[in-house]
Amino acid sequence: MLTFARAVFKQPCVKQVYRMTSNITDNTVDELQKLKVDEPCPNPKKPSADPKPGNKGKGGKVALKCPKGMRDYTPDQMAVRELVFGKIKKCFKRHGAVQIDTPVMELKEILTGKYGEDSKLIYELEDQGGEILALRYDLTVPFARYVAMKKIKNIKRYQIARVYRRDNPAMTKGRYREFYQCDIDFAGEYERMLTDTECVKLVCDILKELDMNNFTVKVNHRKILDGIFEYCGVPEKDFRPICSAVDKLDKESWEAVKKEMVEVKGLDPEVADKIGVLVQKKGQFELIDELEKSDLGANKSAAEGLSDMRLLLEYCELFGCLDHVSFDLSLARGLDYYTGTIYEAILAPEGRGEGVGSVAGGGRYDELVGMFAPKGRSIPCVGISVGIERLFSIMEKKMQQCRTSSIQVLVASGQKGLLKERMKLLNMLWDNDVNARCSTKLTLNFSHSSNMLKRKESR
Repeated sequence: MLTFARAVFKQPCVKQVYRMTSNITDNTVDELQKLKVDEPCPNPKKPSADPKPGNKGKGGKVALKCPKGMRDYTPDQMAVRELVFGKIKKCFKRHGAVQIDTPVMELKEILTGKYGEDSKLIYELEDQGGEILALRYDLTVPFARYVAMKKIKNIKRYQIARVYRRDNPAMTKGRYREFYQCDIDFAGEYERMLTDTECVKLVCDILKELDMNNFTVKVNHRKILDGIFEYCGVPEKDFRPICSAVDKLDKESWEAVKKEMVEVKGLDPEVADKIGVLVQKKGQFELIDELEKSDLGANKSAAEGLSDMRLLLEYCELFGCLDHVSFDLSLARGLDYYTGTIYEAILAPEGRGEGVGSVAGGGRYDELVGMFAPKGRSIPCVGISVGIERLFSIMEKKMQQCRTSSIQVLVASGQKGLLKERMKLLNMLWDNDVNARCSTKLTLNFSHSSNMLKRKESR
């Protein structure tokens, strides 16, 4: 091949073409060099900055910090977390739940359109080899996808995992962008309102297990809210946007919520006033009686919701948790996929301190699985999610000290040259399932300890 190439290059026509192209190339290079010299620098004293310089500290070094809304955990903090996780898992298993896990990322189309106005908080990722992905916003939608994909008809599952929300964090109140959720969900056909009540019972059990007894579980029903909106004259297409506005009543005054309904959502002020009279009511059986006797009780959607709510309170009384339950018409839960009962657990502030607010929430979502299942196969579902980070922020303050190590035996020696003997003893302990470790020092000074012991004995 090399000999053939040399022979071709020796041909006169080939040599001529080579010389022409060589001259053109040399001339082009000369012109470009002249342009480079003549062209003035845009800012010779200040070179153009990198469009994405990153987080630089002093001396141009990368600033050592966690991303906004995320944090590290020390051994002491991890010990508290493990303790809390253990108590929550104990409650889940007591109710017969099994554990599953799902990927931290989902297809973007799986997540979008399920969270109403909160969809803007989803962390979207760039194209990953032909797939448009997003970090999971919660554990409920991935669970619905799991049930549809696996063609499951009945399951009681729990899952403890991280979720991500592009929200404005408030670290002191336990609100982060990366945080754990502890979920338990019931999928399948059960007796009416039985699993809904079990969700309330579970939240009460978990909070009591963590020695947090000053709490209230708010309950409401989406059918009651839809009945209120229909009764007051809200167009059906505006039910969900108005529902999202009502959901802010736990953080804002009615005047602020009404202003949003009228000025942002375009609702008639008189209709908003009618809604305001109803959604600020709370109680138990007496409130159900009042609403059933009113004109609202004639609304089909509201009547069905009130019937469910009465049964829920009766079952809560049987489960011994009614004292912590409040039927609160201001509870709306802004997520679009809820179809029936909705819940939210609120911790009351201790003393004059500021409370952390909601520590658990959930509800019934009978149509979510059908969005993913072939032929729209619907599986009734209901569940509750514990916002564990807010509980951690309280537990860390309560527990000043917590054992971080599970070591049972420390292997040490008072003389030099016994390292191999210590290693043999250490291995024997490990083989017999004993938690043990070697001292980091070559020798230990036992004289101080023995003198202290002698003083105590002499007393």
